[in-house]
Amino acid sequence: MSIAAARITFDKVSVRFDTPAGGYMHVVDDVSYQIHDREFVSVIGPSGCGKTTMMNIVAGFMKPSSGTVMLDGKPISGPGSDRGVIFQEYGVFPWLSVKDNIAFGLNLRANRASPKEREEICQRYMRLMGLEDFADAWPRMLSGGMRQRLALARAYAVKPQFLLMDEPFGALDAQTRTAMQDLLLEVLSAEGKTVMLITHSVEEAVYLSNRIIVMTARPTRIREIIDVPFPYPRTADLHERKEFGELRAHVRHLVMQEYAQQSKQKQS
Repeated sequence: MSIAAARITFDKVSVRFDTPAGGYMHVVDDVSYQIHDREFVSVIGPSGCGKTTMMNIVAGFMKPSSGTVMLDGKPISGPGSDRGVIFQEYGVFPWLSVKDNIAFGLNLRANRASPKEREEICQRYMRLMGLEDFADAWPRMLSGGMRQRLALARAYAVKPQFLLMDEPFGALDAQTRTAMQDLLLEVLSAEGKTVMLITHSVEEAVYLSNRIIVMTARPTRIREIIDVPFPYPRTADLHERKEFGELRAHVRHLVMQEYAQQSKQKQS
């Protein structure tokens, strides 16, 4: 994965939410960073610190209270077909078959494809995700890992430039989660995307990312931005290397310090 120009830019971004009592909750505080072309960036920090809020701004689902989030130098004004969003809850339509789920976005005006092209795209991603034998199956018939593969396939089918992922593997068992991480790296190597991953897993962040952005307790600020030194492609044996363990320990130490700070805030 080569890193080139900045695609996503946070420029002094702050977010405040109104509260029922008439005041406000300060969630994100003066945050600035960039995500470069074809870069994989993980954002990690305590639960509730504002990580998903930042991703939702990039997705176009909400706007910052102050500051700007830009996409290719222009402020983000709303959702777009250039950004594929994947949530922990799989985000597949239970009333559509596997194949029809993948084809769904290709029937919308922004990504409309001809019947022939639609068929080719569906076949490609069913093959890539190991879902060929389940084309006519309903999502309820699939395992959790297979439903998440389906969510990835549907997001990729419309050819987004950006992949925004909010704890996409959090509900999976450890073995399936590892398999999904490797599949994601394989697909990114073949297709090339710019990725923003929200995760609570230090192991996952170190294994997948070019860079890790460690956030503080709320109101969230940047605690540290860490360059991950391991080249791609990455394989499972990377987890056993001494350097991997040292980096994992460093990131975990930072995150646990912020959890401790969060706990102090709740007690005060």
